[in-house]
Amino acid sequence: MENKPVNKTNSNSYTFIFAIVMVVVVGVVLAFTATSLQPIQNKNVREEKMQNILTTVGIDSVEVDGKRVQLTRDLAQQYYDKYITETVALREDGSVDESVDAFEVDLAKELKKPVDKQIYPLYIAHIGSDRYYVVPLRGKGLWDAIWGYIALKDDINTIKGAVFDHKGETPGLGGEITQEWFRHRFDDERVYDDNGSFVGVSVVKGNSGDSKDDNKIDAISGATITSNGVSDMISERLRHYLPYFESQTDVNVANN
Repeated sequence: MENKPVNKTNSNSYTFIFAIVMVVVVGVVLAFTATSLQPIQNKNVREEKMQNILTTVGIDSVEVDGKRVQLTRDLAQQYYDKYITETVALREDGSVDESVDAFEVDLAKELKKPVDKQIYPLYIAHIGSDRYYVVPLRGKGLWDAIWGYIALKDDINTIKGAVFDHKGETPGLGGEITQEWFRHRFDDERVYDDNGSFVGVSVVKGNSGDSKDDNKIDAISGATITSNGVSDMISERLRHYLPYFESQTDVNVANN
């Protein structure tokens, strides 16, 4: 009786070895791709950060070759260098930590530290004769992290502008914090009350009035928890900057 050759490709050992080889090959390719793209990803993150900071102070469009165009990531570095004149890394007591690059501070990591160990980045912009202070924000929404930037005018009371983003809020509900119509509700709102006490800005359901002196804006319908998260985030983050502002002799803080 003739012996037939064994087809080794049908054996369990061949399948096992083949699977291992494919996993290794795919892993190497993915690792190489990720490493190769990392500089581009880092550049995009930096430019988007600059773009968001500029948006809070009203630089969301610029003039290029005589035409008004939207501020894009490609233009962000150029205009960031033009308008952001100083970055400051603050300690909890309002003192400046000269050893830290404020732009490189990762708030997600800072928030895991005790408040007295955190670094609080501050961006100072000059546009014409006006000066603005931009504070990074980070907090908790309904499902995950929310973050953004808020700019205060030179009185450290009036909001110039704000931008917000999120990791996993519900589209059409909490996810609406990214929309232009929502962030413009903060324009010219105040963070101190009439008695000169810091209160932040509350995102309140049914607050449909146009008053800019009540420390409130109208919340997003159906997104109470996300709206509360925005309120808490603004109040909690800004409060850490008060010692610095109150120590500056050229800043007229509202409660002074």
